[in-house]
Amino acid sequence: MLPGWIPRDVVLEVLAAPAPEAVHSELLRQWGSSEVRRLSYGLRSVIVKHGTDTQAGEETAYQRYVVPLGLPAPELLYGGDGVIVLADVGRVTLEQEPTADGFVAGAELAARIHGATVAGASGFPPVRVKELAGRIGRIDFDLDPLVEALDRLHRDAPLGVVHGDFVPKNLVTDGTRWTAVDWPLAHLAPHLSDLYTLIRDAVALGYDRGPIVARYVEVSGADPFLVDRQLLTGGACFCLLALTFVIEEGVRTIPGSEDWIDPLLAELADLVGQLS
Repeated sequence: MLPGWIPRDVVLEVLAAPAPEAVHSELLRQWGSSEVRRLSYGLRSVIVKHGTDTQAGEETAYQRYVVPLGLPAPELLYGGDGVIVLADVGRVTLEQEPTADGFVAGAELAARIHGATVAGASGFPPVRVKELAGRIGRIDFDLDPLVEALDRLHRDAPLGVVHGDFVPKNLVTDGTRWTAVDWPLAHLAPHLSDLYTLIRDAVALGYDRGPIVARYVEVSGADPFLVDRQLLTGGACFCLLALTFVIEEGVRTIPGSEDWIDPLLAELADLVGQLS
């Protein structure tokens, strides 16, 4: 039986299914703040997602960035009341099948996303560093080097779309092309936290960061020295956002996420130290 939050009429029409009972439902993820399912009938399938808290903002991100900019994301088929229906873009993620080629393909996606011409205000101005630190409340080192680095980036680099959770589980392939999924955290900023998290996971799996950075630079046409600064700054911004999420929401919705706090604090301290 389909959960009550699923828009049955929309799903039946897209799948050309005769009745809800004919639709197969596969649970892909279920956390306190989101539930994601693949619904299928015959050869057709869609992804449905119900989000609360930060996850409820995905339709807004689609309307603000993904749709008007034509970003590499699943097509939005329906959105409303925290529920979205998306085209199914593949069954294999980079997390499930991590390869060197897959991480390089991820760098291409990051370049396409951040390089899209966009207008709007920064979602991560320098003042946000201290604001987030105040909400976290556990940072005992000086964040001024990050504030200064972020201020400089706002002068030296254009704003671009930041996916906000650019990790292997959110990079999906159908065997031919790669697509980024899960967009509720998207915002504008001049840093490269997306490329940072991609490299972070690749290095953890034993892959060389060099080809990933080189592919990003090649596709984006960016200055390699500027990219280095964007990476360090983006990594620190990612840590701040991740810590804020875990402390304010993750500890309620993701079992075991409290264990992420100390490693994230140590990572943030290291990155800020490199910016000093």
